[in-house]
Amino acid sequence: MKSGFVNIIGRPNVGKSTLINALIGEKVSIVSKKVQTTRHRILGILNGDGYQLVFSDTPGIIENPKYLLHEVMMRYVTNALEDADVVLYMVDVKDKMEEAASTLQKVIKTGKPVFLVLNKIDLTEQEEAVALIQKWSEYIEPAKIIPISATNAFNLEKIMQVAIEHLPEGEPFFPDEQYTDKSERFLAAEVIREKIFVHFKQEIPYSTTVVITEFKESEGLVRISAEIIVSRESQKPILIGKGGESLKRVGTLARKELEETYGKKVFLELFVKVRDDWREKKGFLSQFGYDA
Repeated sequence: MKSGFVNIIGRPNVGKSTLINALIGEKVSIVSKKVQTTRHRILGILNGDGYQLVFSDTPGIIENPKYLLHEVMMRYVTNALEDADVVLYMVDVKDKMEEAASTLQKVIKTGKPVFLVLNKIDLTEQEEAVALIQKWSEYIEPAKIIPISATNAFNLEKIMQVAIEHLPEGEPFFPDEQYTDKSERFLAAEVIREKIFVHFKQEIPYSTTVVITEFKESEGLVRISAEIIVSRESQKPILIGKGGESLKRVGTLARKELEETYGKKVFLELFVKVRDDWREKKGFLSQFGYDA
């Protein structure tokens, strides 16, 4: 039996969450086009014949953290590097190579087995893709470069191959039926937060977090109450919208996805609360589930 941690790291918005969802075959991590959507370290667990792969999705690397929240997020990345059996360093074909390569070189110095995952290869012509791989070969062995399209699930079998090959022998960390380390309460909060990222622009998504205050499941119904936390009083009316329209839209989108996930009716209540500058305060971060 082989088991171990295959941890995905990279700069913001390169497709880490899309990749882990594609590998696991379940939505374990929320996705949006905005940077810094992922704030936690989220595990996706994949069991196969003689192996258990524990993939980690991590926040995008922030070179200069602006808030205490960002510092907490970067600690999740550091922890993922420390306990990794295999590191997948993910880049976008459109990334600035010098910046991404600088981080790659730091990752290689950890001494862990590191593979460069070149995502969104479907957005390039073949000649451009070949040239990119040649350029990246200046920083890492060509055999350790894996071009993929996470959105189209292209070449993911190569990731599986190298991950299993480098796993240490050992017993599984999680039961066979478990596909993530996160609770249903956490996943519900993340789905709501994802809809805020989709529905709002500018500062609102980054200034909010979601706390589940009630989660009750019966045979045909899941009853959820959630507080959406904002960091300033002026953000509250924006999030609610005229006549509550914006908040209702977020709730409708979240409820529909949660009903598909649970396979039953969901009653969802959303409330907006203000906690001044919560991203800067250790007490609030701990209260809201960030290990500050």
